[in-house]
Amino acid sequence: MLEINNLSVNYGGIQALQDVSLTVNEGEVVTLIGANGAGKTTTLRTISRLVSPRSGQILYNGKNITSLRPDQVVQAGIAHSPEGRRVLARQTVLDNLELGAFLRSDRWGIKADIEKQFQIFPRLGERRDQLAGTLSGGEQQMLAIARAVMSRPKLLLLDEPSLGLAPQIVREIFKTIVELNKSGVTILLVEQNATLALQNANRGYVMESGIITIEGQASDLLIDERVRQAYLG
Repeated sequence: MLEINNLSVNYGGIQALQDVSLTVNEGEVVTLIGANGAGKTTTLRTISRLVSPRSGQILYNGKNITSLRPDQVVQAGIAHSPEGRRVLARQTVLDNLELGAFLRSDRWGIKADIEKQFQIFPRLGERRDQLAGTLSGGEQQMLAIARAVMSRPKLLLLDEPSLGLAPQIVREIFKTIVELNKSGVTILLVEQNATLALQNANRGYVMESGIITIEGQASDLLIDERVRQAYLG
């Protein structure tokens, strides 16, 4: 479904990614783990075309999307739930969800999908007319994921969904991620909680200083001594 070939990205004079190659097959949950500043977020932002690569190629369902605009990437079937949630604080929960469907014109389908998100995240339904900036961190994360799903993506990019959240909320978020995957959404997950990420993924990649250093089945990475020492405590 997604194939990244020799992707390199520079920020000014700093090389953020160097010849990164990875694949995400349809139906998988693939996780990208690594320390802060390793290049994980840059990878997702480059896929969604918020960042332009210096070289390399991004293929989605066999089509080269390296030069598309961000809205064209969404239209192609890729949605991005960013690090830090980035909800529209001065807009309501409902407004945020409607924004997630900005490329759609099926009014009744959008309405049905909003109600579906309220079933998945009942707290959002209770707060549908509340300003997003007044939600708790966990509720904002739920909203960020629900907003991304409103575009009906085939591939969902999730950046640090557990960051700063209480353990109970993290469990709820990951339960939802698993359910989304079972419903047919393929997921590329960036997550600092490496244990949790690998426990819920099919495959994983380890990134260090903008380079993929280890890759394999998630179950194998969980017991890999290099990964255990560096990321699993």
